[in-house]
Amino acid sequence: MNGSLDIYSLIGFVGTACIIGAYAYLTWKDRPNPWILHGTNLTGAALLTVSLLVHTNWPSLVLEGFWAAIAITGLVKAARKSRADASAEIRPRKAAE
Repeated sequence: MNGSLDIYSLIGFVGTACIIGAYAYLTWKDRPNPWILHGTNLTGAALLTVSLLVHTNWPSLVLEGFWAAIAITGLVKAARKSRADASAEIRPRKAAE
């Protein structure tokens, strides 16, 4: 290592900041927004993956794959909940008999 950081290392640091930020957000918020939480985690995992494809560290690369999969699962769950909530608002309510 020559002491200077290349663009891929800088991208990795931004990804690390995203993941740490998402964890802090989850810890500090009573009701975290799943779009912010999982979107930030997915962004962080993607950025770290870019860095790790250049500066290969296989255990970390595998970890980022799982991290991204969990984040995607969280986003899918949030999307399903949003759709269910939206359709519940659209359905007319039955009058009390």
